[in-house]
Amino acid sequence: MGDLVSATAFMEDVHSAFPEAAIDLNTLPVYASLFRDDPRFARLIAPEVRRGGWRGMLRWLSEVAVGDYDLIVDMQSNDRSRFLLTLLVLSGRGGRWRIGHRARFPYHFGPAPDMAWDRPGVYTRSALQAAGIPTATPHGRLHIGEAQRARVAALMAESGLRAGRYVIFLPGSQKAGFLKRWGSARYAELARLLAARGVERVALVGGPDEIEDCREIARLAGDAAVNLNGRSGIAEAVVLAEQARAVVGNDTGMAHVCACADTPMLVICGATDPRRVRPIGPQVLAVQADIPCRNCYAKDCPEPDYQRCMKLLTPAWVVEALLHWEHGERRWPALGVPVLGYAGEEH
Repeated sequence: MGDLVSATAFMEDVHSAFPEAAIDLNTLPVYASLFRDDPRFARLIAPEVRRGGWRGMLRWLSEVAVGDYDLIVDMQSNDRSRFLLTLLVLSGRGGRWRIGHRARFPYHFGPAPDMAWDRPGVYTRSALQAAGIPTATPHGRLHIGEAQRARVAALMAESGLRAGRYVIFLPGSQKAGFLKRWGSARYAELARLLAARGVERVALVGGPDEIEDCREIARLAGDAAVNLNGRSGIAEAVVLAEQARAVVGNDTGMAHVCACADTPMLVICGATDPRRVRPIGPQVLAVQADIPCRNCYAKDCPEPDYQRCMKLLTPAWVVEALLHWEHGERRWPALGVPVLGYAGEEH
């Protein structure tokens, strides 16, 4: 989901470059609802190609072939999408021009050959630029309807959240990425520290994989936190982020969703590389303790000091770093170990 939401920035760039064109969007069925009422797209194509086997691929070919496109932009360019696009080309319906993450077949345009960043968003931006498409959109853009905004307004009123006076926490991650979680006790302590600094409430936002984490944080933080897990959808999270004072989260798909707002965001990383996983946008700062075992991508921590990468980033340090970032200061308090910070394409 994170890669998809980040890619909406480049969808916006393509739409801006060709405002009169009919643009179709191909995505997985699970994400189609995010774009069902999006005025940028004339048609949604969402057959199940990940688990659908040959039948799913044949359905994809039949649905895409009828488009007879002038331009096809592959914003993922993984083995599956390259294979499917190759089949489409062999069928004679591969489009006049194709853009991907590699400047070779089946693509006509790709990123600059000296690209060193291993980030899908950077590759997509460079590939679009190589094709002459300006890339001015700074972060993801999801279409939010008036009904969704009305639901958020009611939820905020019910939960005692006032615009500009609350901070959003994104404390979860997918179950397989447990090491990416900063921890319920640390988030609860951060909520109390923010309350002492004048933040009225923190709002806990997440999905099914972090229900227990949000409950535990709400229990530990008491009146400082309100648990919105399960009470807001993906699009509603964007509206909540738009009106928040700041957002703090782990390396999680919901961080990419909330980065569709211009609100300052601090992402806490440890086992995953912040250069690769942080949401795109100049308002996003990803931080990480500079220790030898960082970016391990392990499923469980093998170190004697379990999750030391997360322990080092204490709630007291995070609250100071967040306040600095809110005011646009690209510095943070001393920690005892070096800290890496990445914002935009800089560090």
